Amino acid sequence: MDNKEIIRLTALELSRKIEGGELTSRQVTDAFIERIEQVEPQVHAFIVTTFDEARKTADEIDKKRQDGEKLHPLAGVPIAIKDVVVTKGIQTTAGSKMLEGWIPPYDASLVVKIKEIGMPILGKTNMDEFAMGSSTEHSAYGKTCNPWDLDRIPGGSGGGSAAAVAAFEAPLAIGTDTGGSIRQPAAVTGTVGAKPTYGYVSRYGLVALSSSLDQAGPCSRTVIDSALLQDVIQGPDYHDSTSQLSSEVTAENSNYQAALEGLRIGSENDGLKGVKVGVVKQMQEGFAPEVFARFQEEIEALEEKGAEIIEVDCPHFEYALGAYYLIMPSEASSNLARFDGMRYGQRVDGASSDEMMANTRGAMFGEEVKRRILLGTYALSAGYYDAYYGSAQKVRTLIQKDFAEAFAKVDFIATPTAPTVAFKFGEKIDDPLAMYMNDIATIPANLAGIPGLSLPSGLAEEGLPAGIQILVPAKSDDKMYKFAAAIEAMTDKLPEPKGLEK
Repeated sequence: MDNKEIIRLTALELSRKIEGGELTSRQVTDAFIERIEQVEPQVHAFIVTTFDEARKTADEIDKKRQDGEKLHPLAGVPIAIKDVVVTKGIQTTAGSKMLEGWIPPYDASLVVKIKEIGMPILGKTNMDEFAMGSSTEHSAYGKTCNPWDLDRIPGGSGGGSAAAVAAFEAPLAIGTDTGGSIRQPAAVTGTVGAKPTYGYVSRYGLVALSSSLDQAGPCSRTVIDSALLQDVIQGPDYHDSTSQLSSEVTAENSNYQAALEGLRIGSENDGLKGVKVGVVKQMQEGFAPEVFARFQEEIEALEEKGAEIIEVDCPHFEYALGAYYLIMPSEASSNLARFDGMRYGQRVDGASSDEMMANTRGAMFGEEVKRRILLGTYALSAGYYDAYYGSAQKVRTLIQKDFAEAFAKVDFIATPTAPTVAFKFGEKIDDPLAMYMNDIATIPANLAGIPGLSLPSGLAEEGLPAGIQILVPAKSDDKMYKFAAAIEAMTDKLPEPKGLEK
């Protein structure tokens, strides 16, 4: 098997071939390294690569397997990690000049889990600065290009992770999702991206944007690959008090591989017959015609398979965008206060400590980060807290209530993931409100803390991919993956991205 074939295998296929002895982890890792060296000048999915460390891990796994050690199924399968996730001994920048050159002395909890099972880390992927953006145009290290069209954005803030997977530079990647930063890039790059239930994956070691919204999750090319990766990274962590939810995850309901492989589309166990699928009344306008057409085709196909389609009313969803852009900047303003040249980050000299901090933050933060810090600081200021941040939290409660009432009537909710296909670079960067609208369908899940997943729904305008989003109640991640796998099986597989030479 040559390298072109190896990089096109799914993570599950790679796992089986490595475990079965058809391939070694070193062969697989070298194949992806070769691919990165070939296409990275065009895609720019990575801020830093870690090829030596990846090869060392691969060799260790091959030796253990030779010695007959029992290993995790994903042992030896390479992975890329968003640069907002702290990695010991590997530069972590969060896409900002503020952290350029910072080498963390510890690993994020999810990285500890990845290293424990022996997944070679290929590098750290590009992102909007401090995860603030929907296009990966706000990175201090240059933009990432969409493999479907190199003149278009790969989504954001995790465009690097999605682009790396779409371009066959990695079979798996880690992203983070505060308002859609895993799911929206998945939609516009034709990949799969999942945001787990809030608390299922520890936030310890993530450079915080908005602590009540942030959640790390998997990026892949298939639903089962994302499920397998979530199974690795989830679990309780005493470092993160919000991870207590995941203590309820047991081996019985987190064995996604066994559950998904049991699906047989067209049989009684296809996961579709009799299922109640909700279509949100408030999310049927504002989408590009072909994007919404692909969504409707999926809904019609579900109905043909025996699913019951029910319109659900979520009246407070129209306020979700406004509430999010008060809560998120407020928490970001607080979290980023530590980057002042004294406690963390780079330093620009000044005549006094106040001048030094002002010079540092002025020089090292990008325009979008400054915009959101100012917005958040204003929302938290005396006299405005209750009117803005407090009111936004009340709207958040109403959105949670909308979901609770909807899920009392349906098993799943389906929406388009993003309002448009990937737009061209520069098209929205000078219009923050237009940029923020990219997250209109994904934000409600973050505000409610429920899981959500995006998978391809077909090709829309100009032959570019669109996505369908699946939402389920909190702690129902296993059901989300099973339902998404059923949709994936009934949907035509996308062709390979046309923006890169094969």
